Amino acid sequence: MRVALFATCLVDTMVPQVARATATLLQRLGHEVVVPPSQACCGQMHVNTGYRREAVPIVANHVRAFAGAEAVVAPSGSCVASIHHQQAMVARRAGEHALADDAEALAARTYELSQFLVDVLGVTDVGAYYPHRVTYHPTCHSLRMLKVGDRPLQLLRAVRGLDLVELPGAESCCGFGGTFAVKNADTSTAMLTDKMAAVLSTHAEVCTAGDASCLMHIGGGLSRLRSGTRTVHLAEILASTEENVSPTQTTAPAVPA
Repeated sequence: MRVALFATCLVDTMVPQVARATATLLQRLGHEVVVPPSQACCGQMHVNTGYRREAVPIVANHVRAFAGAEAVVAPSGSCVASIHHQQAMVARRAGEHALADDAEALAARTYELSQFLVDVLGVTDVGAYYPHRVTYHPTCHSLRMLKVGDRPLQLLRAVRGLDLVELPGAESCCGFGGTFAVKNADTSTAMLTDKMAAVLSTHAEVCTAGDASCLMHIGGGLSRLRSGTRTVHLAEILASTEENVSPTQTTAPAVPA
């Protein structure tokens, strides 16, 4: 299959290794990966902060960038949720009905990584090897809007060498929520504190998720605590093999098992 990779602006800017890992994984599974050069933001940031009219040309650019793609895959539940639930809506409200129809058609071919692997390709064992103790945080958009369910857990359970431990209160938000963390910093920090306590209670070396934004939030807090527990995107774990375990884990958790 020819797969178009939607890297997302946050991944491209902050953690480009996540996009590379996604491409590496899909290629290892035998698929051709293309990266449309004109891709940019999906418009989620604008819609969520009330700039719906300003989001319309962004949606139009996204639809043009991925026009004709057999399948679009992104390592971000948040951005894929925006594509599914916001793009056609903002176009139609602006009177751009043809654009809205095109956005709906594209959304039907757009998948979050774990959905694509499990539902479209029908695989759970992707040949990964990651010899670390890992806990999984289901991010709000992937859990509540995309309803990815246990697909990421199915994939993680099939990774050789990985010790998967359940995260207490897993379905609770980490407190990021995009601009929520800026506008409601105190509340966001309190939610993050609860999430970090849950992560550390697992004695995991790594906390993983399908959204770089939430991992950035959790990882920043764990780093400030000097906890020794890292955040690693699901794509990076699934892309790791015996020959190339990346990223390496060189620190032990500060909370002993």
